[in-house]
Amino acid sequence: MKDVRPTSGRVMSALFSILGERVEGVKFLDLFAGTGRVGLEALRRGASSCVFVEGVKSRADEIRRLSGDSVVLSLEVRRAVSWLVKREMRFGVIFADPPYNSGWCDELPAIQNLGELFADGALMVIEHSSRENLTLTSNPHKLEVISSRDYGETCLTFLECRQ
Repeated sequence: MKDVRPTSGRVMSALFSILGERVEGVKFLDLFAGTGRVGLEALRRGASSCVFVEGVKSRADEIRRLSGDSVVLSLEVRRAVSWLVKREMRFGVIFADPPYNSGWCDELPAIQNLGELFADGALMVIEHSSRENLTLTSNPHKLEVISSRDYGETCLTFLECRQ
């Protein structure tokens, strides 16, 4: 089991400062949830609900314990996306914090049916290493980078679905 790398307080503060009121009343999706810290903060800041996706069962169990009646999926991210699409779930904010330097930066935007999870006007945020470039080489969902911000070793890239 890989060590979890929780989103730092500085990055978390910046993330929610940028998102601002956009979190209030939206359905929030936390991919690669780890400790669940980001999704729990979204709920604290007024998200109507949060779905957590964490592939490591023991971590998913802990998030389940902390998150009350939230949906917590202990599935690999591609399988979780498929599960959510089948249930016609849509999200206003999709946050992903994959393991750094794992190739997920390029793979995430190309996951089959990912675009179907975007509610109208939704925003996707990918937290990644500032040494990793998010290239969007395979971009079937017409994701467009609208902003990218570096915080030392961490980068937050904000994308919108332009379908």
